Amino acid sequence: MGISAKVSARIAMQMKRYQGILLAIQKRDVSEADTVTVINDILSDVCGYDKYHQVTSQYAIRGTFVDLAVKVDEDIRFLIEVKAIGIDLKDIHVKQAIDYAANQGIEWVILTNGAVWRVYKVHFGQPIEKILVCEVDVLTSSAKSDEVIECFGNLSREGFSKSTMAELLHQKQVTNKFTVAAVLLSDEVLDGLRKEIRRLGSGVRVDIEYLRALLSSEIIKRDLIDGDEAKAAIQNVKKLQRAASRKKTSPKEAEEILIVAPVGDGSSSLPRSIVETS
Repeated sequence: MGISAKVSARIAMQMKRYQGILLAIQKRDVSEADTVTVINDILSDVCGYDKYHQVTSQYAIRGTFVDLAVKVDEDIRFLIEVKAIGIDLKDIHVKQAIDYAANQGIEWVILTNGAVWRVYKVHFGQPIEKILVCEVDVLTSSAKSDEVIECFGNLSREGFSKSTMAELLHQKQVTNKFTVAAVLLSDEVLDGLRKEIRRLGSGVRVDIEYLRALLSSEIIKRDLIDGDEAKAAIQNVKKLQRAASRKKTSPKEAEEILIVAPVGDGSSSLPRSIVETS
């Protein structure tokens, strides 16, 4: 989404200030309750919420109160599970908040210890699942970095909406490391790589399956092609490829493709980034 210059400037300026505060409380190894207090202030100063009316620690689910909930115009935007700043975040920490959210039909949950912020999308299936949309360590990132502005801009009072969060999720799913690895191993990219090698090698022929095995065993990290996240990315890429193949190209789109597509002398079938790193 397009985050306004005003909101971006506020996030960068305030986050710079809170980096010093977070470092100080990290050094003191403060309690979870004290960390919650700082998170509340960040939601106000960085994200623009009224901490007295739009942020609450009194939101009860099944008789238990979540750490924080952001509520605007009677709608809960997201729940926040907070851990003390000295505690490393683990998946088990967010399970209770995900259960709370699923019980109330709330789609977005944040897990944070003040320094690290993880944003999750709750998938209401059987079983209930969570999707990590973004993760930012504000103590190791520049306060005005793209990842900080993007994360807090989408969570902000001005920027948050179901459509912008869905757009952020889609963007992250399409560009994450597992999806990129799946795209690199797809027949379409491997065929382009095979043709480029043939062009550079003056007619040398390379089998697609040889290239797939080479990328899988020698070039791409194993954890990017094994495991549940990798399998999900492969299925998502196949779905997107099927959708793209069904989409008809309009004359205007075709003209744009003709203008953008040529690389070098125009004979390469691969994007510039792949050609130059081959």
